[in-house]
Amino acid sequence: MEKRLGVVGIVIEDRQVAPQVNKILSEHADMIIGRMGLPHRERGVSVISLIVDGTTDQVGSLTGKLGNIPEVTVKSALAKI
Repeated sequence: MEKRLGVVGIVIEDRQVAPQVNKILSEHADMIIGRMGLPHRERGVSVISLIVDGTTDQVGSLTGKLGNIPEVTVKSALAKI
């Protein structure tokens, strides 16, 4: 299957689930080529943006696992290249 370049945006509304998020990100580290995380203290959330290079199945696995965590919202966009 062909690899695609893309972005994944993650919003964590409860910091208690951050260890679960980090565990999943570590499991998929081979396709993550960049990561930036910022806390938004005024709103009480954290935002993580990822640059990924992987197959649609790999990205789907990552986003699916993250999306199953309560208080986590995840969206992805992949380039057609």
